[in-house]
Amino acid sequence: MQLKWVEGGVCAPKGFVANGMLAGIKKNSKKDDVALIFSDTVCSAAGVFTQNKVTAEPVKLTRSRCREGHAQAIFINSGNANACTGAQGAKNAQRMSDAAVKALNDFAPSPVPINKDDVLIASTGVIGVQLPIEKIEKITSDLVHGLSKDGNTKARVAIMTTDTKFKECAVEFELDGKKVHIGTMAKGSGMIHINMGTMIASVTTDCCISSQMLDKALRESVAGTYNCVSVDGDTSTNDSMMILANGQAQNSEIITTGKNYELFLEALNAVNTKMARKIAADGEGAEHLIECTVTGASTVQSARSLAKSVISSSLVKAAFFGKDANWGRILCALGYSGELFTPEKTSVTFSNSKGSEKVFDHGVPLNFDEDKASIILNEKEIKILVEMEDGKATGTAWGCDLTYNYVKINGDYRT
Repeated sequence: MQLKWVEGGVCAPKGFVANGMLAGIKKNSKKDDVALIFSDTVCSAAGVFTQNKVTAEPVKLTRSRCREGHAQAIFINSGNANACTGAQGAKNAQRMSDAAVKALNDFAPSPVPINKDDVLIASTGVIGVQLPIEKIEKITSDLVHGLSKDGNTKARVAIMTTDTKFKECAVEFELDGKKVHIGTMAKGSGMIHINMGTMIASVTTDCCISSQMLDKALRESVAGTYNCVSVDGDTSTNDSMMILANGQAQNSEIITTGKNYELFLEALNAVNTKMARKIAADGEGAEHLIECTVTGASTVQSARSLAKSVISSSLVKAAFFGKDANWGRILCALGYSGELFTPEKTSVTFSNSKGSEKVFDHGVPLNFDEDKASIILNEKEIKILVEMEDGKATGTAWGCDLTYNYVKINGDYRT
């Protein structure tokens, strides 16, 4: 399938508009902190959420709505997580949703009224502080008034917290001779770990696909993309990934697995992989994106688990910050992954645009070129290739180095 990368983010698909505004959720903040994505028709909807047992109030509300399989808007705030906030937090989450519904019904160009349960919400920011909901309610009408086809440029920034760069992408492809688009935006920099590790992502598409197949595709895609990212080993209270499909591409509805489902999944994997890499590369304080690919594993699940173990290791991360080709830490991380493999048939290579250097071959350390390895490890992106001979499966995971700045950023995050 030919994928064409296009501009527009969440507004690239037909029928979707967006906007971002400043509500002033955090005192003295001058960055936009609320974002709204809207489809002019009702969409199939699905979502995946945090594995943390301590779950934020917007996650609870949106998870229940995604089970219904339909929605029309996504409303996100940054600066406050609305997590660990009790009954008042639950009321504030509902008020946030209600504010969007009222404003959309008053001002948005929609042929039918917006259902009160068709707004998905998400929050990100500091935990344990009540959401100043009145500030959000005050600007929601203006936020809706400003919805536009180029509003992705405001929305993508409004959801950022400690992110240093906005994260978005979009693709175009064909199904049944119809042009179909998938667009996305995400935030994520710290408190990032495998199993919805840690981020908020919104995906929009004009593909015609049932909510059941949309849910299946999302879960299948997340397993090999967002769930293969780790920055610091912390899984948030607020991880949310939501997808809306409004069907306006007018392809034949995808209601079962088959060629069109596989093509849609391929495109969804492409955007989710790009976003997973962006999140890992923008890890708090990070200087290097680390990609670990394991080949020759017994199963795909095992290959992913082995790769995840490597990029999650604090010692591996520290070694890459120090530009130290300490491959022993990689073998150690593979060994405690819980997966079965044969160390005596395992090899490790470092590579990127500057070349490649094998440092460990079939269980034996090599007298490798330290200077060449140092050149490779000085680059922004570094790949670790782990070759095994236990099967034919491959898996990839993404992480970053662990730097002094990570501690500086998180030492006084609340205060």
